[in-house]
Amino acid sequence: MSHLIRFMATVSTVVLGSFSLMSKSAFAQAAYGSYVGVGGTFGIEEDNRGEGRQFGGVLAARYKLVELPVSLRAQALIGAGTAVVPTISYDFPLNWQTDVYLGAGASFASGDTPSPVGDQTSFALQPGIDYVVPNSNTVIFGNAIIAFDAYRNGGGTAISVQGGVGVRF
Repeated sequence: MSHLIRFMATVSTVVLGSFSLMSKSAFAQAAYGSYVGVGGTFGIEEDNRGEGRQFGGVLAARYKLVELPVSLRAQALIGAGTAVVPTISYDFPLNWQTDVYLGAGASFASGDTPSPVGDQTSFALQPGIDYVVPNSNTVIFGNAIIAFDAYRNGGGTAISVQGGVGVRF
């Protein structure tokens, strides 16, 4: 009889421990998967010639690493000038629909006219938020890009804000 009691206690411990591990790992994961999206961008800062403050379009992509709260992100800002901003982000889930993140990477600007994030290659930080519309594959995203020493004429920091809608895959 004591063997049966020990066996049942062991089984109970394994089952309860499994449920505990499952709930902890599910809660700790940053959510929502990968997506591609489109939206708008606005450059807040300008260079010494008064260029850089502009509206434009943004193409955004996020690839979520499965086991880590880390994502690979890229945005193409299209306006009077263009730029591509790849970043690696740390994702912090607020709930099952929303996570906030902080990304670090680079801003690669091209052309003679400044993009919303400047007109030269620079280090960039990207704080943002992703929200998944419940029971859908729709993602609403918003972020800022802060590009340091972003202008050829006068240096300075370029700041832009982006927002849009994406589709999860």
